[in-house]
Amino acid sequence: MNCPFCGHTKSKVTNKRESPEGVRRRRECLKCTKRYTTYEQVSKQDLYVVKKDNTRELFNAEKIKHGLDRVFLKRPFSKEKIYSIASQIEEQLRKTGKKEINSKKIGELLIRKIKKLDKVAYIRFASVYRDYKDIDDFVEEIKELE
Repeated sequence: MNCPFCGHTKSKVTNKRESPEGVRRRRECLKCTKRYTTYEQVSKQDLYVVKKDNTRELFNAEKIKHGLDRVFLKRPFSKEKIYSIASQIEEQLRKTGKKEINSKKIGELLIRKIKKLDKVAYIRFASVYRDYKDIDDFVEEIKELE
């Protein structure tokens, strides 16, 4: 690691902290004695989503977060709580060790987590995910919830 101030290649670590995202290190340059922070992360293997039409695209947790924003709109949950669902889903998918995941699997994981957290958000998500055609589909789903 080169010092961002003077470019010197030697430094010493003065502090190290681990977090779920990786390792944070405070360093001190041995030449100019200025301090700076570095972050170390494990690189994640590419994960692909196989969609309904058999096309493949790179997994993007931001798409899940965007969808969660919509179903939890005006619901009493913090962004952190909502976004933790996306992180949990991504972690679950990566733990499988598979390089390709069917979009249906992602939807099923999401619908289970949303249902446990909030019934209104669940109905919103289910209406799109299960492609309700009319009001009877909503009524049927609500009866199941009760």
